[in-house]
Amino acid sequence: MNETTIATIERCAQASKDGTAHFGAIVQALTGAGVEAYFADYRSEATTYYLPGGETHAVALPPPPATPIGEAFDAAGIQAAIRGAQCGEVMYPEFLKLSRAAGCVGYMVWIAGRHVSYFGRKGEVYVERFPDAP
Repeated sequence: MNETTIATIERCAQASKDGTAHFGAIVQALTGAGVEAYFADYRSEATTYYLPGGETHAVALPPPPATPIGEAFDAAGIQAAIRGAQCGEVMYPEFLKLSRAAGCVGYMVWIAGRHVSYFGRKGEVYVERFPDAP
């Protein structure tokens, strides 16, 4: 993985943590850097980015919020957090709190596949297609 790709990943991760960039801008920048997917794991407190050639780069998530991961997986709660983010009302720090409260333990952004899979403690999965995806 080259230095430019790592710098782009680090810059995107920081903008997410700071709540200064929206999901669409992050995905666009990561796509330009060649990232095909990334996994945010709330339990290990890290996000791992994947390139097509098998290279990976991990970045620490922000410190866990006071909101614990909910016991029950609440797909409607996750959808509400997503909708808030899509309309610009919820930035990433708040999204982390809301999705954790909804029982989400992490999510996989499939940039190449244009969707995100959100996971619960018992293997539950909620899939959200990118807004412009069929």
